[in-house]
Amino acid sequence: MNDAIKNAIAVHALAEYPRECCGLVVQGFEGDAYMPCRNTAVTPLEHFVLAPSDFAAAEDLGDIVAVVHSHPGGSASPSVADKAMCEASGIDNWIIVALGVQGDGSIAVDDWCEFGPSGYVAPLLNREFVHGVHDCYSLIRDWYCIERGVELQDFERADGWWADGKSNLYLDNYRAAGFVEVSIPASGDFEAGDVLVMQIRSKNDVPNHAGIYLGGGLLLHHMHGRLSGRTVWGGMWAQCLRKVLRYQGGVS
Repeated sequence: MNDAIKNAIAVHALAEYPRECCGLVVQGFEGDAYMPCRNTAVTPLEHFVLAPSDFAAAEDLGDIVAVVHSHPGGSASPSVADKAMCEASGIDNWIIVALGVQGDGSIAVDDWCEFGPSGYVAPLLNREFVHGVHDCYSLIRDWYCIERGVELQDFERADGWWADGKSNLYLDNYRAAGFVEVSIPASGDFEAGDVLVMQIRSKNDVPNHAGIYLGGGLLLHHMHGRLSGRTVWGGMWAQCLRKVLRYQGGVS
């Protein structure tokens, strides 16, 4: 990372503060250049979602060689979500710039970090919620990969899909992921690995949350704005249950 790129990143990060900035380093005919991008996350003070159209525009200019984002008021160390996104991105270099309040009250760059893929796999418990990276469906996919050796299909999902008035992520896609619907047992006696699909304050009036039944009355799930974890099945969760999905393999 040369000084010109570093300066361009710093200018962008300071201009976006306290929002997280995001951008791409593009290798073109005239060398590397930094391309500022839009952060379209629903919670831009906490996360970043790089606008797909900006990514496409960068690809038109050359090879994308680095993903950049800022940590306003935090350290430059990659978060669990940063590491997971890095592994999934196929881009070898990730750059974080940390910003903070200085002694005179000004905002300035505190630190930098560059990192790349290392084979990192996020733990199933206590992961931070980042939609599309660490969300309820991501946890289901990772559980099936770790516990069953099954690679479930991922699905493109816009941040805030559960409130756009039209999207129905789980019911539109569960068959393509290899699941079938089974009857909800009156006794609540599910099989370990069943996906329990719930509807919780959904503005779309569709199921918008799901978790894995672990057996023994325990549910593994990841609620928006919370850390992933296990909870005892029943009560509010049972009242919100809409579908029970069981993995059959392949496409049904």
